[in-house]
Amino acid sequence: MVGKPDGEFGTEVDDVIVEAGRKAPSPDPTASRAVIASESASPAATTSLRSPSLLRALLSRNTKGSSLNVPGTYVSVMDVVKAVETYITKMVSTPSSMKVLLLDTHTTPIVSLSATQSTLLSHQVYLTDKIDNKKRERMAHMKCICFLQPSEDSFEALAAELREPKYGEYYLYFSNILSKTAIERLADVDEYEVVREVQVSPFFVIAAFSGQSLVSGFNVTEYFADYAPLLPSLFSLNHTPNAQRPLYGNSPNVWDPQALERAVQGVTAVLLSLKKKPVIRYEKSSPMAKKLGVEIQHRIQSESQLFDFRLTQVPPLLLILDRRNDPVTPLLSPWTYQAMVHELLGIQNGRVDLSLVPDVRPELKEVTLTTNTDPFFQAHHLATFGDLGTALKSYVQSYQSHSLANNPSSINSISDMKRFVEEYPEFRKLGGNVSKHVALVGELSRLVERDKLLDLGEIEQGLATGSGADLKDVQALVANPAIQPWNKLRLVMLYALRYQKSQPQNVASLINLMLENGVSREDAKLVYVLLNIAGSDQRQEDLFSAESLLAKGRSALKGLKGVENVYMQHTPHLSQTLENLFKGRLRETTHPFLDGAGPNAGLQRPGDVIIFMIGGTTYAEARVVALLNQESASGGSAAAGTRLLLGGTCVHNSSSFLDMVRTAATNFPESVYEPPPGSSSTMPSLNLNLGGVNVSLGGPAPGVYRTSGEGVSLQTEGIKDGVRNLLGKVKQGVDRIAAQP
Repeated sequence: MVGKPDGEFGTEVDDVIVEAGRKAPSPDPTASRAVIASESASPAATTSLRSPSLLRALLSRNTKGSSLNVPGTYVSVMDVVKAVETYITKMVSTPSSMKVLLLDTHTTPIVSLSATQSTLLSHQVYLTDKIDNKKRERMAHMKCICFLQPSEDSFEALAAELREPKYGEYYLYFSNILSKTAIERLADVDEYEVVREVQVSPFFVIAAFSGQSLVSGFNVTEYFADYAPLLPSLFSLNHTPNAQRPLYGNSPNVWDPQALERAVQGVTAVLLSLKKKPVIRYEKSSPMAKKLGVEIQHRIQSESQLFDFRLTQVPPLLLILDRRNDPVTPLLSPWTYQAMVHELLGIQNGRVDLSLVPDVRPELKEVTLTTNTDPFFQAHHLATFGDLGTALKSYVQSYQSHSLANNPSSINSISDMKRFVEEYPEFRKLGGNVSKHVALVGELSRLVERDKLLDLGEIEQGLATGSGADLKDVQALVANPAIQPWNKLRLVMLYALRYQKSQPQNVASLINLMLENGVSREDAKLVYVLLNIAGSDQRQEDLFSAESLLAKGRSALKGLKGVENVYMQHTPHLSQTLENLFKGRLRETTHPFLDGAGPNAGLQRPGDVIIFMIGGTTYAEARVVALLNQESASGGSAAAGTRLLLGGTCVHNSSSFLDMVRTAATNFPESVYEPPPGSSSTMPSLNLNLGGVNVSLGGPAPGVYRTSGEGVSLQTEGIKDGVRNLLGKVKQGVDRIAAQP
């Protein structure tokens, strides 16, 4: 089919819309007439069917000899926020009358991330509620749009709704595959024939009609909004593993069947919403990555009509990675705004709970934090914490200047009054946004100081990058009563990941030291669980090899500025993977293609790359992707001309990452709690003692280490003091602003 030209953004209207004559609920199941019509068909071309209900008309329709058009949204950039926003806007625009929007637990965050309240109101959506809320009032004069996941819970709630309808008409939309069995179930309960429109998934068309598509002349629309668009270049499947919804089966290499199906559906929805038919690469060391790739490829082949997009010179790439290959990134303390908020406070589908913050104002107990609704957050969500303090100061000063301009004493004429009335809504909105960010930054500053995160951050970075942390530093922090037990556990895990092979006896001693200093036995056991799941024997690349550290150092040096870089030396392993991809160095021995990619696929640099992280991604990795996209747009880097999109089963902070590890271990053999097998050789290839510094290369733990009580650490004291001074000033300023009436 013909797609939109480059540079345009729009929706191709390819809808199968199933409509019935509009009438009030009737107890007579034979009284209404179902109509299946195309949006593009003339009134004379509309086909009518006599049927007990619209849903049964859909099931009984003869479909031989027809063709199926492929729906979707074409966007000039790979922007998942715009893609889903377009679907939601189209969905709520019909019918053109007062209506209610009913959602379930799965679709609620999708809508909240993609549509503002004002957008919904502009399409006459005056009430949004949950489908399982039984306390809703009956309003027969209202139309009802239902946007639901085709899950068992949602079907039961919808069936109960249709048995006792509270609204005059229902328009049903589903976020993914709708089976023939599901339609039959709904038809059985639609006794009052209140269903006026059903969004028919193309997946359903094929499943329900045994591979035969719709009558020619009928269009098909699918709302591929089955994922959470967190940022333009970041999506999540909102599958944070727990005991009820595990990710792994009975080993770290096996999917839980339901988790696999959810991942296939979610990634497929992303591909279809952006109209991408990719070639697929995966991390060779991950059986789960290969399994997901095979299942997605099978879905693409079996639904070939849906993926009948125009060909590009170089096909898009779906790169499937495994969180287990980089367990370091989610364990580190982050130092950029969005990542810090998620680590210390938690971001759940664009909302932050501040109810436990001391002395927080009532209206700030829960705040929205999304880039598409908050200009300040859009501009600074990637900023380091020190830069954030400077930006917030300017933001507050801007608000104060507006405040003076809108002071009643400054209104001296009719034109002043008119200006005040016109600007007051924006002024109030600005004031609320300033208060929100002052509260957020103030709480981040308080937690950084309370939890001694500056002290922790320096040692964490040293462990992650081989720049100087040693056993004594870690021991001192583990024994420090001012350090939270959770942070002690993270620190020991980082040490264990780095020195698993070379210093296993030190790992054991640190575990015992944790037990003596406030860390529970259940938490301490997770150190060996992590090593067995994501230790050196499980990872595809050695994160701490001399080659890896030098490569990361070269990349990191490009962006160094200011005193905070002692806390931002580490770059996620994803950065190195993408750099190798851009330069044609991503070897097929480590990241093979699935069959069918073609003999020269590895020699071509793809224009569009979708990265999916099994086991969850992080905001640190999202920052890498966002910055690479910025560099690509400017044309001044190896990534020039490449557009990146990152997604994962969820977006982790350290808490959710270790909760996933904890939950997974309960299904694994008991040996997962035991120390992993040791290394056969721990001798480095090169070991030099230079005064108080030891340089080790070629062994299992290369790097630069301090061998005396002084040396490398003293050189960072001035930097650390500078950061403390900067953050102290930020906190003082925030406290002063918060104290103002």
